Parts: sequence; structure tokens; C-alpha cells
Amino acid sequence: MTGEPVFRRAVAADLPALVAMLADDPLGAGREGADDSHYHRAFAAIDADPNQFLCTVELDGRIAGMLQLTFIAGLSRGGARRGQIEAVRVARKARNRGLGRAMMDWAIQRCRDEGCAMVQLTSDRSRTDAHRFYERLGFANSHLGYKMALDQP
Repeated sequence: MTGEPVFRRAVAADLPALVAMLADDPLGAGREGADDSHYHRAFAAIDADPNQFLCTVELDGRIAGMLQLTFIAGLSRGGARRGQIEAVRVARKARNRGLGRAMMDWAIQRCRDEGCAMVQLTSDRSRTDAHRFYERLGFANSHLGYKMALDQP
């Protein structure tokens, strides 16, 4: 990286760049859409929820990464709070420069700052490079996850 990354809460004006990053991979290309009203509604809900933090990462004055943190209260593990990391993306032009590591370090520290006892994430089975990356950071492949798509009205 030539400059230091700047981590900040996303604003609505960031949505085009963030959605472009979500769509810029084989999985995202098939599931992200052109109707931006859905993204605006989702952004408004995320922004209004104190347990959500949609993070925009700038590098050299340009949006270069994103991730979403969700802070989850729970009863298990003695009432431990968890941090859930989702939607981790680095813009194509900013890849392989250490930004992903910096983003994850920032997210883990933010979870610590929020009193989380654990940080967790999920990753699609097909993202083998991402799996190796997360394991190098100290994440353990400890659980088997399941998802069910629900029909939307």
C-alpha cells in the first residue's frame, strides 16, 4: 500500500462503489442486481442499527474495500457477545497490497473494542483463496454452516 487505509462508516453516497465491489467476482456477478432501491433500503436499515457497522475503506483517497460488522448478543458461552464479519471485499485494483490483512486486523480490533468474546465469519465453499487467508489470520474452520434461501414477495 502506498498510503495508510482510512476506515470509516459508509454513507449513502458510497453505495455505487460498494455494490460494484460486491458484484466484481464470480459469485457476486450472479446475485447482485441493477435495481439500487434494494440497496438503499438495506443501507438505511444497517445505518439505523447500532449493532451494525458498514465499513468503507479508503486508500489513497479512493474507496478500496468494504466489510460489514454485526455485533450479536447471545446467551451461549456465558452470555458472550460476538462479532460477525460479512461482505469483505477489496477492489480489484487494490488487491495483493496488504489491504485485506489491514481490514481484518481493524475489524478484529473493533470487535474487541465492542466487548466481543469471539469474532466469526462465513465464506462460500468455492472461495478457497479466502479460506487460506482467514486461516493464516488465525481463524479456525470449526463449524459446518447451512443456509436456506427464502422466496421474496
